[in-house]
Amino acid sequence: EVELVESGGGSMQAGGSLRLSCAASGHTNNLDYMGWFRQAPGKEREGVAVIYINADNKYYADSVLGRFIISQDSAKNTVYLQMNSLKPEDTAVYYCATNFIVRVNRRGTLEVGWVPSNADWGQGTQVTVSS
Repeated sequence: EVELVESGGGSMQAGGSLRLSCAASGHTNNLDYMGWFRQAPGKEREGVAVIYINADNKYYADSVLGRFIISQDSAKNTVYLQMNSLKPEDTAVYYCATNFIVRVNRRGTLEVGWVPSNADWGQGTQVTVSS
């Protein structure tokens, strides 16, 4: 099992930026995919961005493409989510996850509605964007 700890959430006005961090510990020798998911009040959890650790391949949800950037520091077993041009609809609890297989559509973006059924999850960090 991998333990994940998210940090960096907070409140921001629309148009601003935030960076989230996810530090992995425990059984990290075979990390493959790590990703960010979010859940807004009253809504289902959804995928935001995923990175394939070994090849640095990156996958995004259509809703954040061009605004959010996922990156990694493999030496620190840490994944980041740089969120730019934030919108009120980005308000959610953001979760980090690993130990899953990514699902993408033919355009190479995250499949709508996909959330891994088996994964290791962090505790989540709140992001609030005001208009």
